[in-house]
Amino acid sequence: MAVTELSPRAFHEKWQKDGADCVLLDVRTPVEFRERRAVMAKNLPLAEVNAARIQQVAAGKTLFLICKSGARAKQAADKLAAEGVSEMVLVTGGTDAWVADGLPVARDAGVMSLERQVRIAAGAIVTTFCVLSLLVHPYFVFGALFVGCGLIFAGVTNWCGMGLLLARMPWNKGTSGSCSA
Repeated sequence: MAVTELSPRAFHEKWQKDGADCVLLDVRTPVEFRERRAVMAKNLPLAEVNAARIQQVAAGKTLFLICKSGARAKQAADKLAAEGVSEMVLVTGGTDAWVADGLPVARDAGVMSLERQVRIAAGAIVTTFCVLSLLVHPYFVFGALFVGCGLIFAGVTNWCGMGLLLARMPWNKGTSGSCSA
């Protein structure tokens, strides 16, 4: 397996020279992708990454993988390597580094970030449980406690079950710039 790494700036320079021979796949969720992305990126969420899809999307081209910070792109590379894909390049630092380098980005209008959706949902759930504990039964306070503990867990582990659930909601599915047919 030959997985190499390239900085966002180096990739952008390569794209300007050899763009027709390159495919930049962003493996984040559709809502994250629509929120902010490298202008030439195509979206293929990590859960949908497999050798057959890569053959459809990047046949005969150099495959570059990007995500938010690099972790999911590495997971995609490992998954593809296990399925026999031999050549791919990781864009180091992901979209965060891309933006920090001042490279061109695209955004879809009216997209609400998953983080913002989580804050709204968590706030609404906690408020509801607090009101219920005051008006109906004091044990409803345990619902608010559960959500609070979930938020602490998400902050410590960087894994957010509520975010993953919200990413699967119909309003967060989209095909703008996506590789899906």
